[in-house]
Formats: sequence, structure tokens, C-alpha cells
Amino acid sequence: MDSGSGDGTGRFSDYETLISTTDADLLKRSWRNEKAAPEILQFESDLVQRSREQLQLMEETVEELVSNDEDPLTVSLYQMDIDRTLFLLRSYLRTRLQKIEKFMFHIQKTADLWDRLSPPEQKFAQRSIQDMKRHLENSVLSKLPVQYNSHLKQTAASEEDDMVPEPKLDAFVICRTRKFLGALPVDDSGEENPLDMYAGDIYALRYKSIKPLIESGQLDLV
Repeated sequence: MDSGSGDGTGRFSDYETLISTTDADLLKRSWRNEKAAPEILQFESDLVQRSREQLQLMEETVEELVSNDEDPLTVSLYQMDIDRTLFLLRSYLRTRLQKIEKFMFHIQKTADLWDRLSPPEQKFAQRSIQDMKRHLENSVLSKLPVQYNSHLKQTAASEEDDMVPEPKLDAFVICRTRKFLGALPVDDSGEENPLDMYAGDIYALRYKSIKPLIESGQLDLV
């Protein structure tokens, strides 16, 4: 799905003027990418830390404004910024925790995915894995024959961990280009079908075919 075309040069400059580089907008972009991506993405540690520091500074500013009997409208505008940032930050972190809960066994055994978690997220994943294994053992697995009592495999004869949920990387996602990328092979069918990708255009593509572009920040999920 393509929203338009052109030579890319003028459209790139026009689109770039619409993109803010404030931390609030970076947080919104990370939140959208995380919500739309089927797998867990790299934790934005620096951005999260800066956002927390900015929240603390804004809260201190509001307290000072209130104590100085500042115009209520000014206070309200600051509070709106606090509420917006809090919502984005909490939703971003909550979305990641939900993915960890859903794919914890897959994340644990995949080094690249495990390294994408923050230290607190890794602790959460380890605790969740222990709790789930204990629950499965007590409620189901201990009552089954030994060849069926694995929490990872359907039977002892299974060559793969076929009981472990994995993200569907071949799912279609909606993405927007952040700059003119030219003709890129985004079709994983084995055929050479390059797609001209222009700044600001929107496409529906398989996640796994554009994964490197998302990781490098050249595409945003929407």
C-alpha cells in the first residue's frame, strides 16, 4: 500500500519539517513501534531515563508555579505535558511487559532478544518463567507420563520447542518512511521486486522484510 510517489527530494524536506526530535516525540515513536512490532524491540534505556528526569523536573516546576500562585492556565498546560509523558512512558513499559509475559520462554532462549531487555525486565522475565514453570508443574505436568511432562515440548520425541509461543515475524505491519530510501528489495518471496520508498509514504509490508529498516530508524511503525 503506497500513499503516493515523487522524486523524493522535495517531499523529504517537507516531511522532515513535520518530525520533531524532542524526547516526547521520540518516546511517542518508540511507543508506536513497540505496540506495532510483533516481537520485542531494543529497550530505549537512555530515552526512558531522560523522560523520567524530565517528568521529575516538570513536577517540581508545577509545584513551584502553584506555590507562587501562577496563572491556573499555565499550570494546566504543564500538567497536560506531565500527563501525556506519563501515559506514553507507562504504556511503552506495559507493552513490553506484556510481550515478555507472552513470549518469555522464546525470549529467554534467544540471545539477541534477551539482550534487548533492560536489567529490570530480565529479572521480571526470570521471575515469570519460574512462576509459570511452577504453575505448569503443579497443575498439569506432574500428572502426565514422563514423555509428556516438558513445558517446552509436546513430547520427548519433539526435536524443537513446539510448546513455546513465538512472535509472527511474517505478519503484515503498517510503516512510514522517515526519508527517501530509493528502491529496496522488501519482498521475501525470493524474487527481485524492489519497491521505491519515498519520504513520508505509508506501506503495508511483512515485518520480517523491513525489520532492519525499523531497527536502524529508517522506518516507523504506525
